[in-house]
Amino acid sequence: MSYQALYRVWRPQRFEDVVGQSHITRTLQNASAQNKFSHAYLFSGPRGTGKTSAAKIFAKMINCKEAPTNDPCGKCDACVGIQTGAISDVIEIDAASNNGVEQIRDIRDKVKYAPSAVSYKVYIIDEVHMLSIGAFNALLKTLEEPPKHIIFILATTEPHKIPLTIISRCQRFDFKRITQQAIVERMSLIMEQEGISVSESAYHAIALAAEGGMRDALSLLDQAISYSEGGVTLEDVLAITGSVSQERINELIASIHKQEISKALLLVDAFVQEGKDPGRLVHDLIYFLRDLLLYQAAPSLANTMERAIVDQSFKQLAHDITAEWIQYAIKELNQCQQEMKWTNSPKVFIEIALLKLTEIQSTSEPESTQQDLFLQLTEKVDKLEKELNVLKENGVAAASPQSKEAPAKKRAVSTKNNYKIPFQRIRDVLEEAEKQHLKLVHSHWATFMQMLKQQSAPAHATLQNAKPSAASADTVIMSFKYDIHCSLALDHQQIIEALLLQLTGQRLTFIPIPEVSWQEIREEFIEKQRQQTNEDDQDQELTEEDPLVSEARKLVGDDLLEVHDE
Repeated sequence: MSYQALYRVWRPQRFEDVVGQSHITRTLQNASAQNKFSHAYLFSGPRGTGKTSAAKIFAKMINCKEAPTNDPCGKCDACVGIQTGAISDVIEIDAASNNGVEQIRDIRDKVKYAPSAVSYKVYIIDEVHMLSIGAFNALLKTLEEPPKHIIFILATTEPHKIPLTIISRCQRFDFKRITQQAIVERMSLIMEQEGISVSESAYHAIALAAEGGMRDALSLLDQAISYSEGGVTLEDVLAITGSVSQERINELIASIHKQEISKALLLVDAFVQEGKDPGRLVHDLIYFLRDLLLYQAAPSLANTMERAIVDQSFKQLAHDITAEWIQYAIKELNQCQQEMKWTNSPKVFIEIALLKLTEIQSTSEPESTQQDLFLQLTEKVDKLEKELNVLKENGVAAASPQSKEAPAKKRAVSTKNNYKIPFQRIRDVLEEAEKQHLKLVHSHWATFMQMLKQQSAPAHATLQNAKPSAASADTVIMSFKYDIHCSLALDHQQIIEALLLQLTGQRLTFIPIPEVSWQEIREEFIEKQRQQTNEDDQDQELTEEDPLVSEARKLVGDDLLEVHDE
């Protein structure tokens, strides 16, 4: 007998063999056991997740000699005949090659005839979304009111292409991608039955490459068995899938993070020379970084990793790299992945992405250190101010009139980057600020950031954590999470203000300020406004007079008038 592929040999024969779709198999089993199944079903979901297999099992189950049952016996004439294709009452149709009106009309003409060998005639139409509009229209009436002995099962990977009039006449079941753990367990069971040795790491590499499809996983496993000599190893799987081992991915990310750009570029060049798929490389990097991010946030979720195995080197990398850098790296690699689809030189885009990552590293990593220094400086200033207040309370006068006024005004805080916060300019802007000006900037902010990223990646990175906080007709105040970015933003002042002019139509000067300082000056301004309002109310109360008193004053004059409060 000729050789059969693993996915054909191990195609599910019972619902318990359908991996990862218990929400569907349980419903179908209960419907069959209770003899309450529908006349039309729609099975949708990614390729290789068991749609057609489940359809054939359901056809066997309702036609089994032991029906009603929740699983086919697999031994009766009906079960065996449906499985081998000997029974003509279960018809599989490929809509990709039979998508015309004539083929569907032929089905419509034949459905009125009763089944010859089993209880129900079942039509399984695969890739049903490929039918033409005319074919769907021809199917519509039959699907709505079929004979009692007819059941339609429509299978598709693209349900959005099916007319709603068809979907509304079917019970819809959405098959989901199979988890890596479920794929690994199924492959392990099959290899145990086949008597073939496969390493655990090889199983996980195949499950990752399969992207949730059991059929794809078994096809890759079949290929790896043919490629290997003896047992299947991780190296065999990496060779046939074009993937890169975790050890080398770990080495590549570590070199980018350490700004060893020469080493990173050499590693990428080596991957390409070895025949690794550039698209698969970027895909693996994104998922590896995703796993790093998840592990940092919740180490207990180690069993949900998509690409990584939590070993010592992985833990060390998760400790060394910040979450902000990982998020930025994922965005850049995702952008690289999109651009690679339209080029014949994918390696170039990978190299550009790596250069961008090392560039942002030079500005983003020291920022935490600068922030720590600024916080230390702020703490010292606060401490000195408290000591000064204690001295004043104890009767020690200030040295000069200027020192008495110091607490009333905010001093310009100078950072290590020689950036001084222009408190007075900001107060002036707040006096003239209006909500409509700020709304104008906010309405264009997303477009502004997108255009800024295209024109200057460093400028975009600097403004990543910034937000417009107040605006007047000619000035906008931007608060920054880290004070180092205030100085860096001024280096890109020309391009930022040019883009603001282009989008808003107004020539706006921007003033950067650290978020902590912005909160302080904002509260100070609000308190000042509140005090001013209270003073105005008091003045108004003093100027207002009882009308009766006013009339009495006119009649007798101020000398003879006395007013007493009750």
